[in-house]
Amino acid sequence: MSRSSFSRIPRVPQKQRGAVLYVALIMLLLLALLGVAGMQVAGMQEKMAANYRAANRAFQNTEGVVRNTETAAEAITDRTALPNGSLITATSITDVCEDGFDPVAWGRSQSSSAVPAVRVRRIDKCGGPGANALDMGRPVNDESSASFQITAYSADDPANPTSSSVIDTIFKL
Repeated sequence: MSRSSFSRIPRVPQKQRGAVLYVALIMLLLLALLGVAGMQVAGMQEKMAANYRAANRAFQNTEGVVRNTETAAEAITDRTALPNGSLITATSITDVCEDGFDPVAWGRSQSSSAVPAVRVRRIDKCGGPGANALDMGRPVNDESSASFQITAYSADDPANPTSSSVIDTIFKL
């Protein structure tokens, strides 16, 4: 053999340092930490989305209770048949003007096991156009101008509530 054929054989290094192994392990560790952090962020976002959904569902359910109560109040005022599933009757509507009702305190006192709940107060009889201290509280007999304060409470899921909502509104016929 000639000498030139031996020179083409690669030479084996005398000392190996292994720096590539350490760099690869550090990179794998960093990728693992990124993966764990990404999973935690995804889990937190899933919880936030579930909470938002529960709060929105509770609000929509309470809005439905308010609409049902408005329909029932109108039927009571018009002396027609109450709609199916009505939460109020003619006797459940109060017309006391100065009863000290606080919708926030009422909402906080409600139990999620007793949902939905509603309180209706007729407020058009608490004076009228041009009311003053002498005629305050005198009844107004015009049924076409009936106004109601409707306060409703409901939860996202009556069987397993995780979020609840209170709506206080004024309904005028």
